[in-house]
Amino acid sequence: MDLNVKIYYILSGIAAFVCGACLGSFINAAAMRTVARKKWWGVARSTCDSCGEVLGARDLVPIISYIALRGKCRFCGTRIYPRHIAAEIISGLLTTALLARWGLSAAFCVSLIVVWFSLFNSLTDLDTGYIYDAWALTPCFAGLLMRLAGGWPAVLDGVLGAALGFGLIALIIIVSRGGMGWGDAFLMCGIGGAVGWKYCAFCLYGGFIVGGIVVLPLMIAKKIKRRDRIPLGPFLAAGSVIMLFVGSDLIFRFKTIFGAYPGWPWGG
Repeated sequence: MDLNVKIYYILSGIAAFVCGACLGSFINAAAMRTVARKKWWGVARSTCDSCGEVLGARDLVPIISYIALRGKCRFCGTRIYPRHIAAEIISGLLTTALLARWGLSAAFCVSLIVVWFSLFNSLTDLDTGYIYDAWALTPCFAGLLMRLAGGWPAVLDGVLGAALGFGLIALIIIVSRGGMGWGDAFLMCGIGGAVGWKYCAFCLYGGFIVGGIVVLPLMIAKKIKRRDRIPLGPFLAAGSVIMLFVGSDLIFRFKTIFGAYPGWPWGG
């Protein structure tokens, strides 16, 4: 590989990580303020979670500030919640990995919408067990608008994906009499509208698999009970993010069921 090409890929990866980490920091702050019913837009300033002191620029550099401050507030010395740096790292790594997977393409843009909103919805679900409908549905509307670039077949694919995501979870809610929440249905409606019905089918499958891998061992170890209320949104989101990387390969493998191509923007 030519040296200039290598430098381009390295710089692109660094830029993607930095941008992803910055967005992760913002998403985490927005999720925390939304849960606390505080403004996160306009002139609202970032403050310490413990003492409420207004934070300066040197306190807000993603990842670096946390490390430089040794995970403690510069004003009161209280430990900073690790979720801050975790959200920044996760968002940065996923943004970089998606760029490597899809390059600068429509698929990359759709993937980012899914990842960033899934992160927000996962954080609020973990905090309160609640997924905000508007935030869950936004990827659907944004994805359908982007799908106009792929023509009406792409838009129809998105509509079918939204219907599949919402419909299957809604069916589970009705049959189980509340075994899942309507926020989970809206979450999968949003993701399905962005990724299309073929990807959505695997996103649902991936979410259930991730949930089983995490929950079943905890139930066996009696750390949680069958009737305990478990936030399922993060599992559905994690499964969906995994499918952003491998969904096309799975669709090609099961082409007798799903057809030869994943559809816009994934190829074919």
